[in-house]
Amino acid sequence: MESCLFCRIAKRELPSKVAYEDDEVFAFHDIAPQAPVHVLICPRKHISTLNDVTAEDGALIAHMFSVAQKIAAQSGVDQKGYRTVFNVNAEAGQTVFHLHLHVIGGRRLSWP
Repeated sequence: MESCLFCRIAKRELPSKVAYEDDEVFAFHDIAPQAPVHVLICPRKHISTLNDVTAEDGALIAHMFSVAQKIAAQSGVDQKGYRTVFNVNAEAGQTVFHLHLHVIGGRRLSWP
């Protein structure tokens, strides 16, 4: 999608602080971090929300969680603790409609 903010970041049309990338996903630091570590992992394939994931996307979703583990380890939060979360639709806090997995850590997290 040409107008999608995260698709444009993936194509390097917009700047970002890259945390990880490969042929399937790209990850970058959130511009409004909620903790010292706050990275977004996005598939290169445009999927609007978790509701749009199909059975064929299963390996891609698993890969996103594998990347989350790597980012947590590289950031030094893998042993102390971190959170992964998908926000699905506006009422849950999704503001960019391109699937993205938040990796959040580096401080004690509470709910909500």
